Amino acid sequence: MSQRTERRGIHVDQSDLLCKKGCGYYGNAAWQGLCSKCWREEYHRVRQKQIQDDWALAEKLQREEEAAYASSHGVQAQPTATQPHTGHTSLGPFSKFEEKKTNEKTRKVTTVKKFFSPSSRTATKKETQESKTPSPSISRRISFDTDQVTKDFVDFLKSLQKPGREIHKQCRTFIVNMSGKKDLGADELSECVQDFYQNMADRLMSHFKGSSESVEQVMDQVEKYIMTRLYKSVFCPETTDDEKKDLATQNRIRALHWVTIQMLCVSMDEEIPEVSENVVKAITDVIEMDSKRVPRDKLACITRCSKHIFSAIRITKNEPASADDFLPALIYIVLKANPPRIQSNIQYITRFCNPSRLMTGEDGYFFTNLCCAVAFIEKLDAQSLNLSPEEFERYMSGQASPRFNSSEGEWPHTGPALGATAANPVLAQINHNLELLSGLCSRQETLMEDAQSLQADLLSWPNNVQREVNDILEKYPLEILSRTVSAIDANNMDNDHLPPPLTPQVFAG
Repeated sequence: MSQRTERRGIHVDQSDLLCKKGCGYYGNAAWQGLCSKCWREEYHRVRQKQIQDDWALAEKLQREEEAAYASSHGVQAQPTATQPHTGHTSLGPFSKFEEKKTNEKTRKVTTVKKFFSPSSRTATKKETQESKTPSPSISRRISFDTDQVTKDFVDFLKSLQKPGREIHKQCRTFIVNMSGKKDLGADELSECVQDFYQNMADRLMSHFKGSSESVEQVMDQVEKYIMTRLYKSVFCPETTDDEKKDLATQNRIRALHWVTIQMLCVSMDEEIPEVSENVVKAITDVIEMDSKRVPRDKLACITRCSKHIFSAIRITKNEPASADDFLPALIYIVLKANPPRIQSNIQYITRFCNPSRLMTGEDGYFFTNLCCAVAFIEKLDAQSLNLSPEEFERYMSGQASPRFNSSEGEWPHTGPALGATAANPVLAQINHNLELLSGLCSRQETLMEDAQSLQADLLSWPNNVQREVNDILEKYPLEILSRTVSAIDANNMDNDHLPPPLTPQVFAG
């Protein structure tokens, strides 16, 4: 068996999906392999250290400035009594700095970026946001969705009575506060939302006396209401490079259009109608994720997509799918779908979804695998596909297209249309449809010829019938013989001997 025939699949240990700190929850590539709980703890630790370092640097700079001022002040002469006033004027910036330092210490969210950023940045952002005003139709749709979500949220809270009114009040207050924090970065916005989730969950837990099911139900509605209202301002914010990553990932997937299902060792046979149907549904679900506004709804799209993949693998193998079968199939689906704004959607879910969903359960498992699939696509190389670097470069540049040879189990260096057809199932389906259309055209031509022949026969048929009738009339002319009229029963001589009731009456003709 050749080295090419020995295909190695894409394998990821389940331990690689868990948090690197060993807490047992699912990790996330966006959190450097940590779960949301450990990531927040690490984030707080790093942030506090950064704040301390910033203040140490600020105090050092202040001491240096004071020393420089004292040195320059000692060298200068002091002829008048107004010179101390001049020194006090020079100390003005330091007093303002101290005031700013004190104000910053009282705030919960403090970053170096905000500490040293000029005030003109806010105005620039506002102008940019105004220039990106959506069209009236989109605004009306967003307004309708928001109003509907608000109505559903209020109807849900009515069943909770007094706690429901308090929850609604806190949510509205939080939304108003968040609308005034447009100058914060994505991490700070995420921190605010996650803190609100945590505080709300703690209060609900005490109210429902530890009923986690009731708390989860209320938190789902809270998340839906809050994130629908905040979606426009927190999805793909301008302070991040999410849009740049989206374009890079989209171009990367386009460049990998030649990757075949055999290269990824995917256990799916798209020739089976049920498998093909599940593949189409999985692609539809992962694309539909971008149209959702609530993190929980986006996760639901990922879960449905994953379940369709498991169904396709199960139908192909006639046995339950394993985790080793799932990840290569998910990578294949992402390559075929090229979901819009995939990086922005992953970051949005990571930042603003209820953390309990990402840490456990099937939603967290499927989302972690999606993150792994996107990361694998970004780092996909020749070794990952068991190709030589030269082959990989030719395929990436478009100089050649791979063609899988089922008898030899290898991809020869070919660039004809046949290779492109085998590499791309869509092109194969198009060629198959063209062959069917070609057969239909030939059958249609034959049918048209038969129809024209039938029409000619129908037009000539009356003449033929008329000619045959005339020939028969000429051959057998009609002769009319004269007949003699006689009385009825004239030849019956026995009628005279019948009784009177039966005696027939003779009528002349």
